[in-house]
Amino acid sequence: MMPTIAYRGRWVPRSLARSLAAAGLFALLAISPSASAQISPPSAERDTAGARDTRELVILVHGMGRTPLSMWLLEQRLEADGYRVAQFGYRSTRGSVASLGAALARRAAERTGDAPRVHFVGHSLGTVIIRSMLAQAPPERAGRVVMLAPPNRGSAAADRWAPRLGAVMPPIRDLRTHPQSTARTLALPEGVEVGIIAGSRDRKVRVAETHLPGARDHVVVDGFHSFLMNRADVHLLIVRFLRHGRFSSPQPAEAAP
Repeated sequence: MMPTIAYRGRWVPRSLARSLAAAGLFALLAISPSASAQISPPSAERDTAGARDTRELVILVHGMGRTPLSMWLLEQRLEADGYRVAQFGYRSTRGSVASLGAALARRAAERTGDAPRVHFVGHSLGTVIIRSMLAQAPPERAGRVVMLAPPNRGSAAADRWAPRLGAVMPPIRDLRTHPQSTARTLALPEGVEVGIIAGSRDRKVRVAETHLPGARDHVVVDGFHSFLMNRADVHLLIVRFLRHGRFSSPQPAEAAP
């Protein structure tokens, strides 16, 4: 009989538990079913029935093993800057990047409403899900995309962990550095403006792995992978790109949104 250990009421193979712990992903096992397929915490659900909301919409997509709560600080900043914000929640233990991208496309269509443009901000795996959505069914009013620590060229970390974790986290297989992997082969549709923010001390997705042909801007900040989205300087860069299509400060004549 395979050795197991108990974790929050679930029996988990000891070998799997060790692999998840080493990869920093053991928290996946604590995610309840109710966390799947959520779109946005209560603060993004303020629209009154029947009322028109003509603000630009930003949809946030969290990373592997995380929940919408990991993007909460960024959500607050974007709302304070005048955007309507929604979050796409998913379970990293189910589906592929393609199926998650299709689910994101459906959610984006449901949430667009009267928004003149729909922007996307993703972290890590979430950025590849956004790319998959854009390749399958881009929104009619698609705006700009900001990618935080994106494994656009695959990730050496995914190469190491996919053989052990691929059975319980199917999307990790799509993030490998193999030339035919999903992360390496998804192309950007024409006209989509993408800005990339990488962390200089990121040990999960190296700076060289974040580059993407066709991206409009790329910047490196002094940060780690897991909490890049919580940094105030990153918040500023995100808002700047959503407004102006670049991370550098706009000229005075362009300063107004």
